[in-house]
Amino acid sequence: MSATVFYERAVALDRAAHQDTKIQIQPDHYAFARDTNALPIAASEFADAGRHYPIVFVGDEQGNFHVAVLLGLEDRSNLFVTAEGMWKADTYVPAFARRYPFVLGTTSDADRLAVCIDESYPGINSAEGVALFEDGKETGYLTQMMEFLRVFQGEMELTKQMAQRLNELGLLVAKTITISQTEGDRYLSGFWVVDDQKFAGIDDVRVVELHRSGILRLIELHRASLGNVPRLAMMLDEQRRQKALQQQEVASTTDAAPREAAA
Repeated sequence: MSATVFYERAVALDRAAHQDTKIQIQPDHYAFARDTNALPIAASEFADAGRHYPIVFVGDEQGNFHVAVLLGLEDRSNLFVTAEGMWKADTYVPAFARRYPFVLGTTSDADRLAVCIDESYPGINSAEGVALFEDGKETGYLTQMMEFLRVFQGEMELTKQMAQRLNELGLLVAKTITISQTEGDRYLSGFWVVDDQKFAGIDDVRVVELHRSGILRLIELHRASLGNVPRLAMMLDEQRRQKALQQQEVASTTDAAPREAAA
C-alpha cells in the first residue's frame, strides 16, 4: 500500500505572515491524491466511506494500527481521482483529503499543535479567493476549518484506540488481495481485516464490551465494506481498457501521419 506525502511545504499559519493570504480551490484540487491507493479514515466515517471503499486496518512494525480505505488495487494508483484531478462524482471524499491544504502539525513545543497550510498549493495567492485573516483575526472560513481539523484529530485518535483494541483481542489477520492480469497475477498486501472465525468465537463478555463501546457496529461496517473489493477490480479493468483504447488511437494517428505526408 502506497503512502504519499501530500504536503510539500507545510508552514504554520501566522497572522502577520499570512494577513493577505487567500485560497481559491482549483478545478484539479484532488490531483494531490492521484498517486495514493489508500487514505486513513476515522470511525465516524465508516458508514459513508463503507458504501464506496473497502475499509481495512494498517499496522506498522511496532504493532500500532490505524484504519484506512483502499482507493486502488495497484501501488500509486487512485481509482477515484480523475485525470483532471477531480474526485469521482457521487463518491464520498475522506476527511483526510478534504482537509487539504490545511493540516495540524507539531511545533517546537511538542505538546502543542498548530494549524498549517501547504504553501505549494496552486490556489494560494493574495489576489483572489477566500481570505484567511481579516484585521488580524481569523475569518469565518478559517475558523470553520480549524474546528474541522480539531474534531478530525480527536476522532482519528479514538479510531486508533479502537484498532489497537481489536488487535489486542486477536481479531485482526493479515490479508492479501489477488489481482488477475493477462501477464499473471499480482498481489496487494500490507493490511489487516477482522477474521470471521475469530470474531465468531469471542465470548459474551467481549461481545457486550464491543457493543457498549460502539466497536461492534464498526466491525460490521468494516466487514460489509470488503464487498467493495470486486467493485475496485471492475474499475481497474475499465481503467485498463480505456488506456488500451487511447494507446490504439495514438498509434493509429501516428501511423496515419506518414501516409498523409506521402500522399
